[in-house]
Amino acid sequence: MHVLVLGAGQLARMMSLAGAPLNIEISAYDVGSETIVHPLTQTVLGKGLENAIAKADVITAEFEHIPHDILAICEQSGKFLPSAQAIKAGGDRRIEKTLLDDAGVRNAKYYVIQTREDFDLAIEHVGIPMVLKSALGGYDGKGQWRLKQLDQVEAIWAEMAACIAETETQAIVAEEFVPFSREVSLVGARGKDGSVAVYPLAENVHTDGVLSLSTAISDIELQQQANEMFTAVAETLDYVGVLALEFFDVDGALLVNEIAPRVHNSGHWTQQGAETCQFENHLRAVCGLPLGSTKLIRETSMINILGEDSVPNSVLEMAGCHIHWYGKEKRPGRKMGHINVCGDYSGELQRNLCALADVLDEQAFPAVHQFAASVLSDQ
Repeated sequence: MHVLVLGAGQLARMMSLAGAPLNIEISAYDVGSETIVHPLTQTVLGKGLENAIAKADVITAEFEHIPHDILAICEQSGKFLPSAQAIKAGGDRRIEKTLLDDAGVRNAKYYVIQTREDFDLAIEHVGIPMVLKSALGGYDGKGQWRLKQLDQVEAIWAEMAACIAETETQAIVAEEFVPFSREVSLVGARGKDGSVAVYPLAENVHTDGVLSLSTAISDIELQQQANEMFTAVAETLDYVGVLALEFFDVDGALLVNEIAPRVHNSGHWTQQGAETCQFENHLRAVCGLPLGSTKLIRETSMINILGEDSVPNSVLEMAGCHIHWYGKEKRPGRKMGHINVCGDYSGELQRNLCALADVLDEQAFPAVHQFAASVLSDQ
């Protein structure tokens, strides 16, 4: 079986690693350079989308911001999963919001802005404070603004107007500010036969809008809510593959913040913590194979390595620590790799995270140090 992945980043890389034991061969199509590459070595295997499609049994994607003409070509081949519509929903907040409404899942009150008049109507409809997000292209905290008081309106509008003017199809989505207690996410898979398998919820900590720390948690009530919302969204899309939903936890009630129609950063913990990792389950789903068990087998956290191309060798000596590098060139803030930290029970996981705080740089890994500090303050 040969799977073509649109996108040649770390997610395609980890799909390749997960697919090898199943004899699933992965090639990656670099949308920017229009080259076909090996996802691990980045060796160029060919050029041109048509050639890549011809050699593939299945086509899937590792990111949402794919030009619509490429999605159309892939969809016409009859090989593309999950679907062009699902990818568009992940890449356009307007489509995403409509999808969530159609699926009947709770999400923040919103209003779409294209003009200055729309901005005034959004303030009236949504209220202040509000969060403003570009409909297209925003990720990891980019393309976002927060309106806290009326005297900010003109300055923020100037920035948003410039953003809207960049492309003919751009807009801004205004959302009510949600006073949440924490952010959690759910990664799950839906097979070609409609079967669904979901992983335990993960609690997420962000630094400057980028995920820093993600930990699998056990919360029966929240898990049930998340499972129902996942199933509703997946069935509305007739989805095939791994899908992630990010939530706000508002006093025990979940509100969907956004979706990601792909394997997801907050699911990297499954590589060591679940019986079947998210990358293998995505390949199983799109290739028409039975889904693997999503059972938690070890308490696990995932730590993003941002802008660093090395960590102390002592990390490799620590029990329960597993490093995954992405083979990228160092750049400030760039996702360079991640560390999965495991324990046989929650106390052991806490100890391992605290031990990591002793050797990892505080500026580069603030969430780990904050966690260790909170553990000490509780003792």
